[in-house]
Amino acid sequence: MSDFDGVDYFTDASVAVDPFAYWEFARAHGPVWREPRHDAVLVTGYDEAIAMLHDHATWSSCNSVAGTQPFPVPLEGDVDALIDEHRDELIFSEELPTMDPPQHTAHRSLLLRLITPKRLSENEAFMWRWTDVQLDEVVDRGQCEFVSEFAQPFTAVVIADLLGVPEEDRYYYRENMVSKKAQSYSSARGVDELVSDPFAWMHAPFAAYVEDRRREPRDDVLTALATATFPDGSLPEVHEVVVIAANLFGAGQETTVHLLSQSLRTMCDLPELQQLLRDDRARIPNFIEEVLRLNTPLKGSYRLSRFPASVGGRDLPAGTTSMVLLGAANRDPRQFECPQEFQVDRANARQHLAFGHGIHTCVGAPLARSEARIALERLFDRTTEIRISEAHHGPRDARRYDYRPSTIIRGIRRLHLEYSPAG
Repeated sequence: MSDFDGVDYFTDASVAVDPFAYWEFARAHGPVWREPRHDAVLVTGYDEAIAMLHDHATWSSCNSVAGTQPFPVPLEGDVDALIDEHRDELIFSEELPTMDPPQHTAHRSLLLRLITPKRLSENEAFMWRWTDVQLDEVVDRGQCEFVSEFAQPFTAVVIADLLGVPEEDRYYYRENMVSKKAQSYSSARGVDELVSDPFAWMHAPFAAYVEDRRREPRDDVLTALATATFPDGSLPEVHEVVVIAANLFGAGQETTVHLLSQSLRTMCDLPELQQLLRDDRARIPNFIEEVLRLNTPLKGSYRLSRFPASVGGRDLPAGTTSMVLLGAANRDPRQFECPQEFQVDRANARQHLAFGHGIHTCVGAPLARSEARIALERLFDRTTEIRISEAHHGPRDARRYDYRPSTIIRGIRRLHLEYSPAG
């Protein structure tokens, strides 16, 4: 493990695409460890991660995306006041993941009014139909690039349906999501090149929806979103509604795409597992949970301490930047037996932290689970054995996968599959 003594976790591209050995190196220093290069605290322990994620009074989410980027002013003196005064200067400051209560409470309430059990049920019925539409475009070819030809367009349209986007406009969101992702993949430089507003392309049409529904309310989902009020009864600005919609669109689509691709990669690299799932569909939900645990799409989230705190036996001063490594916590041997192994029947697989914990738990978790389950079921219905393309990724004992060089997101950029259409 001493091989990592000279490695910068936050800038080393090789560690960004394959972080697992470094996580164990960090864990060997304890569940809470201050790495020396950026003076940031890495949290690899499961219990410690939950403790930090739940203590939102101490640990601000203002830097959840900005991470180790310098705070706008020195964090000296009254750190609590400095965070409130300068948080809007940080990247993604308008987004839900970076908000703290009471602002977070108010904005999340708008989202929860949209993602109701009734609306999720309606959206799931749409998923079954739309899965076949997407498969119709690729299944007869016997091969596809799964990320761009299925996962990205599928999840984009599913979320567009959830948000109530008119049917005639859904292809706009599908095509823009795929093309924008392709551009970001081809232009990425180094680790975590952040874009201040990656979904600016959808702001104008969504603002038009909101303004139209406020002028002429209808009996539809967009009207419900456009007219929803904060808990105090005030009506959000149009821009606030648009940002909430864009956040759901972006965050939900991104992580679900990586969940789908990791699910296919896992079962194709283990042919006996694929056959087990084909023969016993009841195992699919727990399979998905184990994929989320072992290959967590959101590797981690940052926090900034407002006050002195003690976590995992470590005393941390106010102004401490920490990264809660969700993927590492999901491999904590104190919580998960044989944590490096994929166990399709793992009894406590659903206890993973892939969707976070506490007030920032992903509101789209039920949506992601449904998308993955339905996609797998229809893939099984409409294909025979699905295989990884050896021409693109090499033989099973020497696979080559191109992962995004990000400290936050873990996802395969491209996944080439081969299969035979079912008779």
